[in-house]
Formats: sequence, C-alpha cells, structure tokens
Amino acid sequence: METFGSASNWRGFTAREAEFEGLRLIIVVPPVPKTGRYWIWKTEFLNAFPAAEEELLRRGFYIVHLDVLDLYGSPQAVRLGNALHDFVTGKLGFAEKVGLIGLSRGGLWAYNWAVANPEKVTAIFADNPVCDFKSWPGGLGSGPGSVNDWEKCLKVYGLTTEEARTFRGNPIDNLSSLVAAHIPVLHVIGDADEVVPVVENSDIVRDRYRALGGSFEEIVKPGYLHHPHGLDEPAPIADFFESHLGSQSRQKLVS
Repeated sequence: METFGSASNWRGFTAREAEFEGLRLIIVVPPVPKTGRYWIWKTEFLNAFPAAEEELLRRGFYIVHLDVLDLYGSPQAVRLGNALHDFVTGKLGFAEKVGLIGLSRGGLWAYNWAVANPEKVTAIFADNPVCDFKSWPGGLGSGPGSVNDWEKCLKVYGLTTEEARTFRGNPIDNLSSLVAAHIPVLHVIGDADEVVPVVENSDIVRDRYRALGGSFEEIVKPGYLHHPHGLDEPAPIADFFESHLGSQSRQKLVS
C-alpha cells in the first residue's frame, strides 16, 4: 500500500489516494489490518454518516471508495466496479471477496455490481437504499423523485421513460443469483423514508430475498426519514461483516 498513490488523512485514519479511470480512488487503511486484507467497498458518499466505516477500520478492514456520482448503477458503473475490483485484488493483493455498502442511491451500484459478480461478494449492507430507479429518481411511485437525476439516469441507461417503466435491470428484479451465491444482506431503514419509499425499495428486496431462501436481516428505525442514515451505535453493522468473513473463498496476498 505504501507505493499506491499519495498519503492523506481521512477522519484521523491514514489513507492513500490516486487517480483511477479518471476518478479519485481513496483507500483508507486500518490501524491494525486483519490478516487477509479484507476490504469494504462503499459505493457512494464516503463522507456521509461514516460511523460504520470508522468502526470497520478499527476492526481491521480497509475501506475503498471510487468517487463516482450520477451513474445510478448503470452498466457503465458496473464496468468501473469490475475494473476497481481487478485493480484492488490484482495489484494491491486484497482479498478476492469484498463486502459492499450501499448508502441511498449507492444501493443501485452495490446491488447491480453484486448481481454481475456474485462470486466476488462476501456480504451486502445497505442503508435506506434505492433498489428500483423507477421509485427514485424516477418518482413513478409514491415518492417525489428527482427530475434532474431522472434525466441523467435515463441518459446513462439509454432508456426513455416508457422503456424505463418496463425495465427489468433493477436490484428488485435480479436477486436470485445473490441468493444462489449465499450472500447475506443487512438493511438499515427509516420506515418513514420520504425520499426513497421503503415499500417500493427495501421492503420488496426483503420479501423477495426471503422468499427465494436468502439471508436477509433488517434494522428498522421507527419514524425515521431518509436522513439521518446509520445507527447511533454502529457495532451491529461491523458485527454483520465480521460474522461473514468465513464465506471468503480465496485470498490473494502480497509480501
């Protein structure tokens, strides 16, 4: 890691930063790394509500973030995720399997990348996640959506609004491969989320995942809106990732 990028500081932790695919890649280094170079990829909003990431760092996990916005889990985002995984595992010697964090719209990227790469995923944690772009940013359900984001989303997917209505490439549509790969899921949700309605997103994933026989846990914050994200005490999130380290099938280490 000492030869990767330049040194920086992230919330009191040592970090390394470099340009990757024309974007800012930051890897935050735990004070005492676990043997095996286990890592967690936070797909969006590295600096937003980072209590869980800080706890994971204290427990020895690396935190990886590629600074991308406005791709909404599109095929372009998945390709970037593939390149990121190849680099982090191949060049830096990190574990082959990664834990994913999908915060809000980051749920689209986390889930869609996992669907494309189920064999590379240890576990998925999502916080008030977008699991269907028709709900947000589309606003085609009960939520307000976002007109500006919807236009950008349609553009990166190459869809019209009418085509998007029948599109079957959202996380809610493609859970069977994740269940088949025995990927455990944890959601933290505010059940009064006014931006990303739970009934159109997390609830659908929960019901379908469990119906398929998958492991789905949820922590419900009664009366909470979309913000604030996270938990006042993030230990259950870190415990979730630690409890599934045994699902690592293979590691690459460098001397």
